[in-house]
Amino acid sequence: MSFVHVLLVFLHVAPANTVSKRYSPLINAWVYPFFEQNWRLFAPDPESVNRQILARTAHNGPDGSVQVSPWFDLTAVDRSAVAHDPFPSHTAQNMLRRAWAGYVDSHGGDDKARTERALMMQKYLVNIAADRAAARRNGTFDFIQLRVVTLPIPVPGSAAGNRPPTPVDNRLLPWWKVTRHAK
Repeated sequence: MSFVHVLLVFLHVAPANTVSKRYSPLINAWVYPFFEQNWRLFAPDPESVNRQILARTAHNGPDGSVQVSPWFDLTAVDRSAVAHDPFPSHTAQNMLRRAWAGYVDSHGGDDKARTERALMMQKYLVNIAADRAAARRNGTFDFIQLRVVTLPIPVPGSAAGNRPPTPVDNRLLPWWKVTRHAK
């Protein structure tokens, strides 16, 4: 059996030849379920864009007016924390980015939660943003809104110079009610 395994793997990795072409369905059936080769070990899903996640909060005043804060950059706070920490944790580096990826995967483009997982990912993203907004902002707030600006990663040595990249996408999410947050 080990000879068959070695032979099939050899035919899979060898340059295309008459035998590997003729038996490719058999070879692929043996190799791909268990022995697939790819580069994910060395470059696991590299980012092709930079995402800037911004938040703003709103508070209902006693007179019924709504006070809205200016936008502030949650991503910049994360980057700053990582840049000034000699041993940054994966949580500091990835929590917001992974929460956004989970939100997009579960919601698609219309921002409507249709499954329990989508609701969970929405709540996770909102909680992260609300906690970070509360740590930054003085006062209370009742609502939070996120804006996600997607920027292409510039090609090294490109002719663009020092110009900032043009956003590919500027997604404005709905206002979400949050448990009252205060600093």
